[in-house]
Amino acid sequence: MKITEIISADKPSLSFEVFPPKTSDKFDTVEKAALDIADLQPSYMSVTYGAGGGTSKFTADIAEHILKRGVTPLAHLTCISSTGDMVKKQLELLREKGIENILALRGDIPAGADLSKSRYRYASDLIKEIDKFGGFCIGGACYPENHPDSTDSDSDIESLRIKAESGCRFLTTQMFFDNNVLYNFMYRLLRRGVDIPVIAGIMPVTSASQIKRICSISKSALPQRFLRIVDRYGDKPEAMKQAGIAFATEQIIDLYANGINAVHVYSMNKPDVAAAIKSNLSEIIA
Repeated sequence: MKITEIISADKPSLSFEVFPPKTSDKFDTVEKAALDIADLQPSYMSVTYGAGGGTSKFTADIAEHILKRGVTPLAHLTCISSTGDMVKKQLELLREKGIENILALRGDIPAGADLSKSRYRYASDLIKEIDKFGGFCIGGACYPENHPDSTDSDSDIESLRIKAESGCRFLTTQMFFDNNVLYNFMYRLLRRGVDIPVIAGIMPVTSASQIKRICSISKSALPQRFLRIVDRYGDKPEAMKQAGIAFATEQIIDLYANGINAVHVYSMNKPDVAAAIKSNLSEIIA
């Protein structure tokens, strides 16, 4: 099933993200976690893709196994450091395995890399290539608080408009912790004529150590209410986990109540976290 079909339904959707292992010796552990999450029967599951295609086979294999469990997979594909041949082979592999959905991403730029002669400089370049290949429902990423490399909000929105024109059919947001940030972002999108569906990306922060990583990879503003939770429970692992799940659940309920029907949870390969959030929403998404 296409992601656009799933998220267009009247029923709220709840999906989860998993990431493949970097090395083959960890594959079984990661696969078990992914399949345990699949057993929760989420609306769909996304599977990330390592920079430069480092986990390409693992991404395709896990996506295939998720599909066999009866859950629609969304395979990530990044283009930085990739050649046209590499991308074509991955598209052929995904098609062979019955994968219908791709989240097309630029990926992190390696230190000192010269992209002037690169085939793919932007995610929109990859989106065009996938669209030309045919047969896939293509999604893209967006940043409610602007892409880290963006100079300003207007240029950031313009890049999303180009993605939509290139064949992108839906957007998934980077994590955010203040829902007003998303509501303002969606207003700016519509004002610029970008009207493809937006899926809200939510990160349950279940340990204080996650905060440093969040701050290093995104511009996500951390509201005082959230920081007080970390200050109070950050040194108590189980309490922090419970509080983080509760905070994420509250965010999701507010999103649903305000008409944002599609929510994607960055579950970090943690079936217990995914299960707790789905349980908290059992009657809401029924």
